[in-house]
Amino acid sequence: MPERSADWWKQAKRDCEVAEAMAQAGFYEWACFAAQQGAEKALKAVFQKMHAVVLGHSLSELLKILGKKVTVSEELLECARVLDRFYIPSRYPNGFSEGSPMEYFTEKEAHHAILCARRILGFCEGLLAGGERTP
Repeated sequence: MPERSADWWKQAKRDCEVAEAMAQAGFYEWACFAAQQGAEKALKAVFQKMHAVVLGHSLSELLKILGKKVTVSEELLECARVLDRFYIPSRYPNGFSEGSPMEYFTEKEAHHAILCARRILGFCEGLLAGGERTP
């Protein structure tokens, strides 16, 4: 399989830009989801760079796997857990007992999701640039 970390990285940054645009426009559920996607793609860029194959969408699980190779802070794991909560409920009405996702997500949550995604992207950028060795 060809190494495509640069492609994953470019899309990760783009997804974070989308999250910011969605938050500005008041689409908070989509901002939360796009933030989760940006962080997921940034982590998958790191795995691509390591020539490792990972499956799934749980950021906390991806960080736990990565934590076997590099140091992952508790703060980063907490951000991952926050973003993991947005993967399904931000998009599907059956994520809640009633109502639509748009009724449940707030501006504050969207901004926190973007902050968490940016932290994960910063961590991944360091790894991709060789800031910490990834054996």
